[in-house]
Amino acid sequence: MTVNGALNWASSFLEAQKAEWEKPAIEWLLRHHLQVSRSQMFMMMHDEVEPEVFAIFCEDVKKYSEGMPVQHLIGYEEFYGRQFKVSRHVLIPRPETEELVVAVLQKKQELFSNSCAVSVLDVGTGSGAIAISLALEDAQVKVAAVDLSAAALQVAKENAVHLGAQVNFEISDLLQTPMNSGQKFDIVVSNPPYIPNGEKATLAVNVREHEPHLALFGGEDGYDLYRRLVRELPLVMNERGLIAFEVGAGQTKEVASMLREAFPHATVERVNDINGKDRIVLCYGDLH
Repeated sequence: MTVNGALNWASSFLEAQKAEWEKPAIEWLLRHHLQVSRSQMFMMMHDEVEPEVFAIFCEDVKKYSEGMPVQHLIGYEEFYGRQFKVSRHVLIPRPETEELVVAVLQKKQELFSNSCAVSVLDVGTGSGAIAISLALEDAQVKVAAVDLSAAALQVAKENAVHLGAQVNFEISDLLQTPMNSGQKFDIVVSNPPYIPNGEKATLAVNVREHEPHLALFGGEDGYDLYRRLVRELPLVMNERGLIAFEVGAGQTKEVASMLREAFPHATVERVNDINGKDRIVLCYGDLH
């Protein structure tokens, strides 16, 4: 079986199974087993695949056809140019969340002097993708991260060690642990669960069956976690700072309204992602 033949077999198999699939995922899976880059794989199209490698690839394609995310099969996802370990205990980092990291880094430069250390809290850190990326991209930020799931925090800690990031991880139900210990932060960033409970059936099977519901669903209307965060935020924010949320498409108006009510002296900004969807809400300036 050649590399090209393996890819064609996978495509034909998935078509026959009427599975939800994407061609890049199959290429990614085969590259993982061959341990080659995408350009290397295309140069190897007529090379033979070792029988034992093809056998493992076939098993993984079958699991993929049943809805298992390719990231779980290979064990990682790329985020902000780095490989993050993922598992069924954490949400797989999405490309649009990279834009939240960019927005935080840019606004941080505008709001704070380059000479001062800036404290950052990532709420609901999951794999640690946001917290670790911020820590590695800006040496002046001191990053803490919290999550309700001990299993998720273990994944995040492993990613921090592997990538060489200094992040302080703690278990917390949203902001309860920082509130109880009297901690204050200059920046709070969060990508909380925001899918309405009623939309569960509409999700792709790889999301619905393999990603943690704790990290997906935000109550009947999707806003439960934002309501709680906005109530708790005044107790952990320094007087001048930045709050940055990722939200579901179409949710920025409601979340911006919550923030304006809680922080009437601050500037609230709704930001579209690269695809033109409203995905980010920033609240910055005077937070008291």
